[in-house]
Amino acid sequence: MAMTARERLRRCYFHEELDRPAVYSRTGFPKDDPSYDRLKAYLAAHSEQKFGWHGWRVGAAPSALRVEPHSADFERHVTVVETPRGTLTSSHLVSLRGQPGLHETFLVTCREEAEAYLSLPLPEVSFSTETFEETVRQVGDRGIVDVGLGMNPAGSVAALCGSEAFALMSITDRDILHELCRRQAGILLTVTRGLLARGVGPYFSMLGEEYLVPPLHGARDFDDFNVRYDRPITDAIHDAGGRIHIHSHGRIAAVVQGFVDLGADVLHPFEAPPLGDLPAKAAKDAVRGRICLEGNLQIGDMYDRDAEAIREQTTALIRDTFDDGRGLIVCPTASPFIRGRGDDCFPQYKAMIDTVLAWRG
Repeated sequence: MAMTARERLRRCYFHEELDRPAVYSRTGFPKDDPSYDRLKAYLAAHSEQKFGWHGWRVGAAPSALRVEPHSADFERHVTVVETPRGTLTSSHLVSLRGQPGLHETFLVTCREEAEAYLSLPLPEVSFSTETFEETVRQVGDRGIVDVGLGMNPAGSVAALCGSEAFALMSITDRDILHELCRRQAGILLTVTRGLLARGVGPYFSMLGEEYLVPPLHGARDFDDFNVRYDRPITDAIHDAGGRIHIHSHGRIAAVVQGFVDLGADVLHPFEAPPLGDLPAKAAKDAVRGRICLEGNLQIGDMYDRDAEAIREQTTALIRDTFDDGRGLIVCPTASPFIRGRGDDCFPQYKAMIDTVLAWRG
């Protein structure tokens, strides 16, 4: 008897035997874009689904926002944070034409700014978990409810500093980066324990580890910043019987053991060359029985290749990573994202899904 989508994903997260690979797509579709309606309907009818849920809030530092002109395409948003040890500012460019924005400057770029940030009082953490059980009930057998924890501690600090400043400070001011990571880890551990105490779970997700992968960082930094501060969080989840999904793009071959060490249960998207450096078979060999792989069809191929090419890629992915009958969620590397091109990518998504559904071991 075929498994339900919920049971199939449960078995993926808990490293148990499957009737077939799961198949899934992230759902960050362009807003108000009817060209994706057909794809959304096909995913809902034929794929495993994850429904995001967020029932917690970390108070933000008091800040002011200033908007400035920049160009015909962007305006500049400047954030000003007053701390007991001085003023911090950051800026990002906001598109006036519905396109992605761009970070420009960051709150923390040196030791003095890090010390100013650390002088801020710890934020309050609040919970609103009343809707969780009802969400699980409404989802039913269609899939699972994914509790998003947001950025991991090191990723949060890297986003606070910007990748370049974080990399430089990891050489010149490593101790102060650790202080920032410890602060963030304490906040996220408070969030995690609070959710678990309120009966939320068992499926959690976290991201941000990709800030600490090659070429800017190697295995030492990955272990020192990601494994060190993530592990108490994943331990709390595992001790409560839960599981955690980690999202990390990039070249991760040199640090793949780190994802095992930090306690990941599902890893997305483990990219092969040329955008990554970890072919599917090598990924399976590295994490077999310990991490479920979710991936790894490049999102660009879903738009630029034809359906037959995607069918071949999907078949090869299953061949290379599903020889033990467990641990695979076939998935593109990102959400469908190109405005107005939903109909263009539909045949490729259908080919991916149909190939998984037709698989017979």
